[in-house]
Amino acid sequence: MTFFETIATKIRRRGIAGPLWATLLAVVVAGAFAPMPAAAESKPSAVVVMYHRFGESRYPSTNISLEQFEAHIKELQSGKYRVMGLPEIVDAVRKGKPLPDRTVGVSVDDAFLSLYREAWPRLKKAGLPFTLFIVTGPLDRGSSDYMSWDQIKELAAGGVTIGSQTDSHPHMPAVSRQRNLAELERSNRRIEEMLGKRPDLIAYPYGESSLEVQEVAKQSGFIAGFGQHSGVIGGDRNMFDLPRFAMNEDYGDMGRFRLAVNALPLPVTDVTPADPLVGAANPPAMGFTVAGNIKGLGRLSCFMSHEGRARLERLGERRFEVRVAKAFPKGRTRLNCTMPAEDGRWRWFGRQFYIPE
Repeated sequence: MTFFETIATKIRRRGIAGPLWATLLAVVVAGAFAPMPAAAESKPSAVVVMYHRFGESRYPSTNISLEQFEAHIKELQSGKYRVMGLPEIVDAVRKGKPLPDRTVGVSVDDAFLSLYREAWPRLKKAGLPFTLFIVTGPLDRGSSDYMSWDQIKELAAGGVTIGSQTDSHPHMPAVSRQRNLAELERSNRRIEEMLGKRPDLIAYPYGESSLEVQEVAKQSGFIAGFGQHSGVIGGDRNMFDLPRFAMNEDYGDMGRFRLAVNALPLPVTDVTPADPLVGAANPPAMGFTVAGNIKGLGRLSCFMSHEGRARLERLGERRFEVRVAKAFPKGRTRLNCTMPAEDGRWRWFGRQFYIPE
């Protein structure tokens, strides 16, 4: 079975629940599989992959199988990629410093115990740096599903970067500014007490944020914030809404992993709506302007997780408006915009929107 036949099979099994696969198949059917020359990359970019659980098959939506994870590590060790720590990637992007082609960062959320038992030994043996975003409340309560503070200290002593994912893992756009400030102050204080240093990086619980949440993160001393929407860092200028490719059992096969870690940014400006928290206007007016000397924009396709392929309206040479008919459901809705580049690689821009339950 070919790679694209595999994509088609996944779509038939899952409908449009996997907008990534639907995007690729639709573009291929339209004849967009021919390589397009990619413009020279003038700004730093990197892909970040995200994990939660390892070898815990009873949680398929957040788990990666050990076989899949070991295949990912083997691919990252193949010599094609430069695996760097998130602090180094963030520093380069903030300062506009160059990064090697195919720079990849590895991140893990929540500090589940299977990270310590399964992933940490494998990553340590492979010499791959990673960042762990921790939820401090379960650690303080000694929850059996989570690592202990002693285990967190062991990882930090071994060179693992520790970031924050709040104290109680709330839906941050749905709670008050005061609650979010208190959440971050509690978690930052506990991390400083236990590890001697406040974290610089935050991953929003569930990948959900808003302009207010991002401002609270800045006010709390963070220099960058990560979501859970697919895309390549360097595609826009917002350091507090950085994308990550989520890996799990359904979307962790080698075809998708290679597609993600080889992705290129789709540089955009003038992104609307500015706020990922959807208000009274639902669906919101969505659009962006493609920056730089990107060729082949006629092969750009966008998909919505709740509706499927979206209609793109091109205004002038580089402005695109994304048109959808259905209102966003409560919770999370994702937009994925992709186009083919050279050598089988893809340019990628994604967003995640949120409507409180």
